[in-house]
Amino acid sequence: MDSLNRHEDYGQELFDETHVLANPIEQFKVWLRDAEAAEIYEPNAFVLGAVNSEGQPTSRTVLLKGISEDGFFFATNYLSRKGSAIEAEARVSATFGWYSMFRQVLIEGRAVKVDSIESDDYFNSRPRDSQIAAWASRQSQPIASRAALEEQFAAAAAKFEGVAVTRPEFWGGYRILPTRIEFWKGRSNRMHDRIVFTRTEIAEGRFGEWSIERLQP
Repeated sequence: MDSLNRHEDYGQELFDETHVLANPIEQFKVWLRDAEAAEIYEPNAFVLGAVNSEGQPTSRTVLLKGISEDGFFFATNYLSRKGSAIEAEARVSATFGWYSMFRQVLIEGRAVKVDSIESDDYFNSRPRDSQIAAWASRQSQPIASRAALEEQFAAAAAKFEGVAVTRPEFWGGYRILPTRIEFWKGRSNRMHDRIVFTRTEIAEGRFGEWSIERLQP
């Protein structure tokens, strides 16, 4: 395991307060476009962190499917392990790691379900087989074999043969409403650049202005 003994030099490319936009969501879009241009594999993938009903931290990789002024959109089965955790505790984190670019974005906030119209719109944009899979998989539940899983998919495909696949009530979108967004840029000698934006949720769905500061690495 040679990687355990490596000491990578992350370079001298500067990233400071003069390089960021005043709105961190707009700055995130800039970095996401940079990751796309660099042909990072699945640049919209992020690690979603949550805490379940037993207080156990839990994480998994999901795909970002929308960005708006309100926050960051993803979709899943509401009855899955992550959906159950969010139901128990809405506070979550999202980590985007574009490591070959020596960049990382750390987001903290609250996950809320989007309305049924937005969930329907996204579900209807998915490939048909992905729509069928949402019906076929009882996400996070045990299953006897791969063959049994494929049987469930075949049954769901037969159910919707010749007709549009509708969105299951147990599947839909969440939006992470951020209160903290940190931009991390790797530098030489582990003297990394860390620029963090924070804001306060004044009332449900209402936020104060973003403030910005530099953190020590």
